[in-house]
Amino acid sequence: MARYYDVHPVNPQPRSIAQVGQIIRDGGLVAYPTDSCFALGAALGNTAGIQRIKQIRQLDDKHHFTLVVDDFAKLGQYVEMDNWVFRMVKASTPGPYTFILKATREVPKAMQHPKKRTVGVRIPSHPTAHALLAELDGPMLSSTLLLPGREDPLVEGWEVKELLDHQLDAVLDSGDCGVEPTTVVDLTGDEPVIARVGAGDPSPFEL
Repeated sequence: MARYYDVHPVNPQPRSIAQVGQIIRDGGLVAYPTDSCFALGAALGNTAGIQRIKQIRQLDDKHHFTLVVDDFAKLGQYVEMDNWVFRMVKASTPGPYTFILKATREVPKAMQHPKKRTVGVRIPSHPTAHALLAELDGPMLSSTLLLPGREDPLVEGWEVKELLDHQLDAVLDSGDCGVEPTTVVDLTGDEPVIARVGAGDPSPFEL
């Protein structure tokens, strides 16, 4: 059964955040809130976690997993960015966007698109997500908590706990959560391509 942590939406309790962080470091899979609905999170390099996410969401090998960080400065180690891409991503983060970029060697191959060698990156704007990332002091591999057969992602912690109790190690709930997935922007070509319109305003990328 998943452990359930109910924390304050603005100032999440450090002890609870530390416990969830330790679960992730120990190889666990958790659900956590973001500014664009709940997401599944595991430690970078946790290949078993990737397989568990694939099983929960029934994903194929072409799915872009997301590397989540709490600060723009931490992205450079994991993705390649030309000057125009650098400026565009920096201007739009933190926020409800996922950017598809070329991965560096620091990104585990299991996270990358098998042919394109790309990965999603995200800097959420949410106090609980930021607290968890600060506790981990590094990136987390992540995927939107959108279950197969459902049009809408999960946005309530109690529902996540109820539906996935035996498939997760912890549910981190702060009572507030975005209700739409991120807007996904592919920045691997010569100009932006909007792959999915979601919570983020797509107009800055419509050249």
